[in-house]
Amino acid sequence: MSNIEIKVEHIGKPLGQDAGLAARSVSVHAKRVGITTLGCKVNTYESELIGETLKTDDWRLVTNTEPADLYLINTCTVTREADRQARQEVRRAVKRNPEALVVVTGCYAQMDPQACADIPGVDLVLGNDRKLDIHTLLPQLELGELPKVMVGDLDQHVSLPNQLLAGYEAYTRAFVQIQQGCDQGCTFCIIHVARGPSRSLAPSLIKRQVQRLVLNGYPEIVICGVDLGSYGDDMKLGEQRFDLVDLLQELLLLDHNVDNPFRIRLSSIDPHHISDRLIALWASEPRICPHMHLSLQSGNTLILKRMKRRYNADHVRERIAKLRSELPELVISADVMVGFPTETEAQYQDTEQMLRDIGVAFPHTFSYSERDGTPAARIPDDKQVPVLQRKERNLRLRNAAEPIQRRLRDSKVGQAAWVLPEREAKREGFTLCRAEDYLAVLVPTDQIRQGEWLKVTYQAVDGELMIAEHT
Repeated sequence: MSNIEIKVEHIGKPLGQDAGLAARSVSVHAKRVGITTLGCKVNTYESELIGETLKTDDWRLVTNTEPADLYLINTCTVTREADRQARQEVRRAVKRNPEALVVVTGCYAQMDPQACADIPGVDLVLGNDRKLDIHTLLPQLELGELPKVMVGDLDQHVSLPNQLLAGYEAYTRAFVQIQQGCDQGCTFCIIHVARGPSRSLAPSLIKRQVQRLVLNGYPEIVICGVDLGSYGDDMKLGEQRFDLVDLLQELLLLDHNVDNPFRIRLSSIDPHHISDRLIALWASEPRICPHMHLSLQSGNTLILKRMKRRYNADHVRERIAKLRSELPELVISADVMVGFPTETEAQYQDTEQMLRDIGVAFPHTFSYSERDGTPAARIPDDKQVPVLQRKERNLRLRNAAEPIQRRLRDSKVGQAAWVLPEREAKREGFTLCRAEDYLAVLVPTDQIRQGEWLKVTYQAVDGELMIAEHT
């Protein structure tokens, strides 16, 4: 899972030919709903689905900072800090309008429903098994006919998308969920409990979703899931297994059936899932962005074993070396954890060295956070790394990546790149763009074509930004 983010749902002008459907007439007297999303891209996708189902004559979406009649907080529980942020967002919603209905859903709601229900002002705590059904529950909620907590068994039922999303109100790229849940059960992680077992969405539904988003003007599709590389493990088409590579190949064929070319970005991948077939496709297909977000966690084999990861340090180096040999322009970001119980200074330094060896330019660093119910939390206190030491290693790891970032940016000057505009930059006259390899780039606004990939040449480096001009 990636670092915690707060995603605020903005309501703007929809894109493409479905704009009329997405912005169907809503009464000015319709009740207002504000949605707050915490956590991963899967949560973002699910929040957009929820918002779309609520766009009716009775409800209209507003930003979550505005007064509303209903606030929905889609929570994360990847760390204790995520739990704290969730509670904070709920209290902010209640304070914004004490008369509003407040619904708490997502992973924190699934794992600790009573803590959510105990917050004054909360009307409904909805588990991940029912989160996409909120639109069907609202009439009963308004009448006060629902129990305060509705959290079920994810082994029996889970909400999976069964409709198509027209677009994203506040994003230039679109997220598409292809998989839900995780069967791995890492010793530090609670998400496999909060999300349930791995389930793959039907290829036909995914293809229709991608095609609709592309037709609606989204030039980049981010493929996301809780354990992305496990896609297809739970299903077969006929006698053949259908996996992530098969799905990507079929999605790329859609490009021949639409007017707007698009690119695909993988949200995150476990080293265990970097197969030779995936490497071959990635290296041969320029429409798959040359950026990898690696679910790495540690660079020490013993710590990886104690985490119950599916690979060791040598496997990571071998897979990345093979991938870089086929795709030398690849840029790597990674989830990395420091301070896992029993981690020594030497084992921490192995992680630093791993970043240098495989060239992780952008580590998303986590300090280990005890999660009740996980095996790692039961490790004796004398084996737990002190919290201050975890924070110190976290800072050291981020600092260790800075020379890698500088070398990467410096090496790009004079090279061509494809970038996608994101938003107006703080620097007057420039637009902040994101390159295929995920570098942040400033381009003169008068050269930008909104909603389209633009070929540029890197002119210079300015701190953490590249400066570029249209080629």
